[in-house]
Amino acid sequence: MDFDKKRDQLVERLETHRNLGDRTLDAIREVPRHEFVPASKRSAAYNDAPLPIGEGQTISAPHMVAIMAELLELKAGDEVLEIGTGCGYHAAVTAELVGPEHVYSVEYHSSLAERARETLQRTGYGEVSVRTGDGREGWSECAPYDRSYLTCAADTFPESLREQVRTGGIILGPLRDGGQRLVKGVVQSDGTLERETHGRVRFVPLK
Repeated sequence: MDFDKKRDQLVERLETHRNLGDRTLDAIREVPRHEFVPASKRSAAYNDAPLPIGEGQTISAPHMVAIMAELLELKAGDEVLEIGTGCGYHAAVTAELVGPEHVYSVEYHSSLAERARETLQRTGYGEVSVRTGDGREGWSECAPYDRSYLTCAADTFPESLREQVRTGGIILGPLRDGGQRLVKGVVQSDGTLERETHGRVRFVPLK
């Protein structure tokens, strides 16, 4: 299968149907999504849909990864905390935008964390830092962050995550409200969040 061609076709579809910037589209084009999915799912790697990756977790649909990158307003050199490494694909797209040495990711399942490290190393994103742990606690040793995002749904943004994002920084993720909504919060000088809601989404729950 010509994965490069499939990836280009995916980006063309995203370009047509989504209001996404060139940097984000270029990042999606650069990351070999087929390397991050299980071998049995590789033929579907460039469908714009989530796929199972084990441990009850999924790799997010490319359009959702792209939308989240846009909402985070990522710039080269931003320090970014990801909660929910999964297979490492979302972290790799983020790494394309900020530099892999600026991406820190926490994964609850040790098996997924180990696989993600191996895949990130193999695909050129080995400087992304991945640890196993409780994502609700963040990664305080490497704080503060300019941006933080969750790839799993929570009832609210965990307090520790908000505290680890600097004033003026952005925290983004799916929050439950009977369903799920993608919520963007900008950290204010008093520690509160100025919030925006960006539509209905569906993510696996935060462990």
